[in-house]
Order: sequence, then C-alpha cells, then structure tokens
Amino acid sequence: MRRPRTTRQALASLIALAGMWAGTAWAGVPKALPGATAFPTETHAALSRALASRPADWEPRTRHRAADGAPLYTNRLALEPSPYLQQHAHNPVNWYPWGDEAFEAARRLDRPVLVSIGYSTCHWCHVMEEESFDDVATARLLNERFIAVKVDREVRPDVDSIYMTALHALQGRGGWPLNMFLTPDRAPFYGGTYFPPVGSRNRPGFRQVLEQVSEAFATDRTALERDAATLSARVAKALSADTARESSIPDTSLLDRATRAIDASFDDTWGGHRGRTKFPATLPIRFLLRQHRRTGDARALEMATRTLERMAAGGLHDPIGGGFHRYATDTRWLVPHFEKMLYDNALLTLAYVEAWQATGRDDFADVARHTLDYLLREMTSPEGGFYSATDADSLGPDGEREEGRFFTWTPAEIEGVLGAQSGPAMSRFFGVTQRGHVEGRSVLHRALPRGTPRPAGFERAVEALYAARASRPPPLRDEKILAAWNGLAISAFARASLALGEARYVDAARRAAGFVLSRMRPRGQLARSFANGRSEGSAFLEDHAFVIAGLIDLYEADADPRWLSEALALQGRLDAHYADAAGGGYFRTPDDGEALLAREKPNHDGAEPSGNSVAILNLLRLAELTTRDDYRTTALMALSAFRARLDAAPTALGEMLLAVDFLLDTPKEILIVRGADDAQAEGMLAPLRRTFCPNRVVSVVAAGSVEEHVALVPILAGKRAIAGETTAYVCEHGVCAYPARDPETFARQLAPGDDGL
Repeated sequence: MRRPRTTRQALASLIALAGMWAGTAWAGVPKALPGATAFPTETHAALSRALASRPADWEPRTRHRAADGAPLYTNRLALEPSPYLQQHAHNPVNWYPWGDEAFEAARRLDRPVLVSIGYSTCHWCHVMEEESFDDVATARLLNERFIAVKVDREVRPDVDSIYMTALHALQGRGGWPLNMFLTPDRAPFYGGTYFPPVGSRNRPGFRQVLEQVSEAFATDRTALERDAATLSARVAKALSADTARESSIPDTSLLDRATRAIDASFDDTWGGHRGRTKFPATLPIRFLLRQHRRTGDARALEMATRTLERMAAGGLHDPIGGGFHRYATDTRWLVPHFEKMLYDNALLTLAYVEAWQATGRDDFADVARHTLDYLLREMTSPEGGFYSATDADSLGPDGEREEGRFFTWTPAEIEGVLGAQSGPAMSRFFGVTQRGHVEGRSVLHRALPRGTPRPAGFERAVEALYAARASRPPPLRDEKILAAWNGLAISAFARASLALGEARYVDAARRAAGFVLSRMRPRGQLARSFANGRSEGSAFLEDHAFVIAGLIDLYEADADPRWLSEALALQGRLDAHYADAAGGGYFRTPDDGEALLAREKPNHDGAEPSGNSVAILNLLRLAELTTRDDYRTTALMALSAFRARLDAAPTALGEMLLAVDFLLDTPKEILIVRGADDAQAEGMLAPLRRTFCPNRVVSVVAAGSVEEHVALVPILAGKRAIAGETTAYVCEHGVCAYPARDPETFARQLAPGDDGL
C-alpha cells in the first residue's frame, strides 16, 4: 500500500544527515513546546541530559530539525524506555506518559485529556503521527486545550483494555491507534481510532474533533460528565469479575460443541475462519488436534491440517526469512499485514510441532524449524531475550514509505539476483508476476500445488534472495522485551527442542529464561517490559502465566530443577496477589497495583491467549508434577468462574479448551531416568519426541540426580535406571506401568487409550 511521500521523508532524502551532524553539539531542549506552558525546571534538565546522551549517529524521528540535524522539539517521552513512546519524543505535542502527573495537570488546568494508545509497529499509528502529531498547528491546538498522554499498549495492556472496552461500548468496534478523550478523573466520554487530518463526509478530521471536544468540555460539562460516568459504569461492568460460580465442571459435551462451532464457520477451501481478513488465532488448531486424538474425529484433524497447510503456503508465511506475518488481508492467506509479532510466531510454532507429532508430516516440522530459526537470527537480543516485533512499513529506494516493501518482489528483481536461467523458475514457484499483488509487486508464496517438486538449486536460490533482501532498508524492529511474549517463546523453543531433538533450541530457551529471571525482576518481582537497559512496569497476569508455562516446558526439556522451582515461586506470587479468592480465576493486575476504572479478570482469548486460560492449564500441570491438590482445587475454581462463558461461547476461550481437555483426560506422568549409554537414552526418548501426547507431564533426570528432583516432583521417589539402562515410567494418578527399557514398550504405553497401567 503506497503512501504519499511525507515532508519528513523528503527532508531525510535531501539532507545527508549522518554527514551533517554526526558528532556535533545538540541545540538543546526548548523551554516550552508550541502553545504549552514551560517545562518544570527539573523536567527540562532531565530532557536536556537525555538529549545530550544520544549517540552521534542517532537520527531523531521528526521532520522538525535544526540546521545541524538536531530535533527542534523534545517532550517528556524522551525519558521513557518504551520504543513506541520514544518514536513520539520529538513531536511538537506536549506528550505526557501515563501517570499521575498528567492527570494532576489536567485537574489544575481544568482540561480534557487525550489518551492516544498504540504500539511501535502499528501502521496507522505511524500515519497519524506523521499527519497530526508531528504537525505544529495540530500540536499547538492540543497543547493549548488538552493534556496529551501517550500509551504503549504492549507495556500497559491494562490501560489499553479499559479504553478499548469503552470504545467498543461507544462504537461497537475498535483498533489502533486508539484515541480516547477523558475527564481529569480518567473517565472516558468520546473516542475513535485513526482520525485523518482533514475530515470528509464519512469521518471528521482530527482538528475538527479537537475543536468540538474542547467546546463541549467548556460549555456542556454537566452532560459530558454524565455521559462519562455512564460509560465508565459500562466499562466496569464489562471487565469486572462476576463472583457467581457454577459448581459443576465442564464435560466432554463442551468440547464437542466447540468443535461444531468451529466447523460452522470454517473455510473449507482456504482453511481458517471464513472472512475477508484472517488471523491465525481465530482457529484453535491445538484444540482441534486434541479433539481428534480424544475422539478420532477426522474432521477436526482436517480443519487443523488444512489451515496449517494454507498458512504455510500463503504470503502470511515468509518463505525466504522464516516466520509469519500478523494477519492476512484476504481469504487466501496471500497478502499479509506485514508486521511480524513474537507472540504469533511462538504460538504458531507450538501448533506446527504438535501437528507434526499428530500426523508425522515432516513439512510441519520444517515450518516450525524455519520459524524458530528466524527468531534466533533476527529477533534475539545479545543477552538472549526475544524482541517484540518488526514493522509492516519500510522505505523503498526512492525514500517512499510503503507497507511490505521489504518483503515483496518483481520478476526483474528475482532475475537480477538469480539470473535468467533460474530466476523465472523461482518466480513461477513463488507466484511472482508482472502484475503483482501490492502496487505491482508480488508477495512470495507457494503458487504451485502441494507436492510439486522445488526448482533445481532451490536452497541456494533462497539464500541468495535472503542476502539480496537484507541489503534493502529493513523494517523497524521493536527491541522491547516483554515478559509474557518471552514466556511464549520459551515454551516454543523448549517444546520444539524436546520434540525435534534440537539442542540449540533448548539452549535458546535457557538463555531467554535466564534473561527474564535475572534482568526483569527488579526488587524480586517480575516486570512487564525491558527496554533501553531497564525494566519497566509491574507484571500482569499474562506475564506470570506465560513465563510459568515456559518454565514448566523448559523443565521438561532441560531437566534442570531450577526452572520448576522458579515456576513454583512465580505461581506463589500469582496466587497471593492476583487471585480472585471469592470468584475463582485471576485478575489481570495485582492487589497492590494501580487502581483503574475496573480490575479486569480476562475472559477472552484473542491474538494472545488470556492469562486465565494459560494459568488454569499451568495449575493442572503443576498438580500432576508436585502432587499438590491445592493446585487442582484452584484450577477447578477458576474453571467454574468461566463456566458460563465457556457454555455460551466456547470458541471465545479456545486456549482454555486445552485445559478442559487436560482435566477430562487421564494425564500421564512420564518419568525417565537416564542411564550412562547416551545412544540407548536417545533411543528411549524417541517415542516421547514423536508421539502426540499433550496431556502429560515429563521429568527426565540423570540416574545420579533423582534425589535432587524428588523434593519438587515426589512421584520420582524410588525411580531408577534399572541395570544402568535408561528406564521410562509411565504413570497415571501415581500408579505406574511396568518400567520400560525398550522404545517399543514405551511407545505402547504412551499411546492414547493404553490400559497397561
């Protein structure tokens, strides 16, 4: 999608910035921004220090620059670690970060508050920044009549959820950028998403909105505050916990109804959920794989595998660099929105690994490897944590900013890299045509039917295309490290390592877990985010739940008791400060956290699973590993809290269905004591790697370290490597089958429905 060339981009191409101002002294921070009161002395000094500390080759993200390239404007966001807030640090808008200072200023000056919420790789957030927030006239209007607050939704998902719920209540839909107008008491009264700078018949322009909101706040305050109170009450009701619980637990009829609901909206041709746009998360693939395992339902397996095939073959998947984009803008998974998100790639890796185990199809394992290799190569920090995302937009050779430019090709470009002999064959394979899919450029995808042989020299050609693509201006990378998303990535790497036998993947999971536990626990408590060398914000429910899940998975893959011990400690924090003791389940925020309009108890799985869905499965797994009944009791209480929601819309909690399936199964406790012969040990692990046995817990320990694990996993007591050989014990409810020392016996005991216990 080609966008008009902006003034900022024109200046960037006209001025040889690096040569003009590298190593020069900055002009300094102005005392005040257009239309704003002067900064407090302390704030101005802090901003001046922040600007002076920028490296010589740093390029400010603004079109407003002095002759030496220095930014003309600097606001409070320059003091924030969030990459998204840093993107707005040199707007002429007098931005505040979310916090008491902003709302105290609003009360003191008697002004409405604009809260603008987005994230660093958001395409339309960038558009609105360039059109409005980096425009001096618009900034002056904002600064004179409003208090402006910027929020990174990935750092503050609690704030985002509050005001997104308000926008849905107002308009029935939402998106980002999310622009909400609040009273000084933080009560919302009006909002929208992207506003163009100039209005049309169907949509008001942003300045027009500002004028109208300002006038209403000044002349009709009573009605405005009444509307704000009504809307706040609706938000609180929508997000607050309902303490009424169902006493019964779900049965298998819930899983069957969920499968029928998925089938009713399934796209038989292209897989996934029917619709004009397609998100990977709209089809709970991992649940369908479990339903097939439990019932033998061929349709459930067909829906899962067809969707995985189509996604991997479409433009949603990057066949050159690996990984998946955020969503597809068409039914064929062909033209994506070109962001790449860490959470999508972690979750899809889990789906492809499990599909390989369920079907034995090597192409699914190849996609998982390709995705993890992308994360290792392009999304891993030097210290081992995983970065958050890459942008959809990048610059073309003429300086124009376009969505997807980095990833798309023309036939001439393919031939220029590969030559006239192999270029046309690769263009046919990847569907590259003169017409293209986006502004005359083609999205690479598998255009030929599945099973068609690859062109000769395919791997070398892909490497050459990747190298050529790497020379293009890359999309922006958000190098913020989020605890929750790293938890998902730790799970993906650990589970893939255990299934595929790839040691480098468990190494990556170890490094990431070590980073989160060492660098993201200021004062001993988990933080939400790490950026620019420091942690930021208290962790939320999902941070704890996803990291706990990752640590359990890492314990199963790595056999280091540290990971399970850390998981139990985090679970203790979650139970002590996030649990709804009366109603069951967990709140998103701790009992000692910031008080917002409501204390949300998440009850919906979106692009990411809800923290409650993952937490319930964690509890069930911990109960099996530790034999602690209180974990199971807490899980049952949580499920009862969501029973009505599950009954009414089971697919709204697709990830929670995994916990229901685990609960209704008889989970296997798989204990392996390794002997001295590595080859025999690997032979014994082979059935565990390839078998789809999702409802189980695993502990693999060396013969000499059993006692070290028993304190955490009591069911290991008395287990040994018989005759010095690696021995597997498959147990249910603590009752174990005959110890297995050969892979064939072990494989039979792992099979669904095995009654050899």
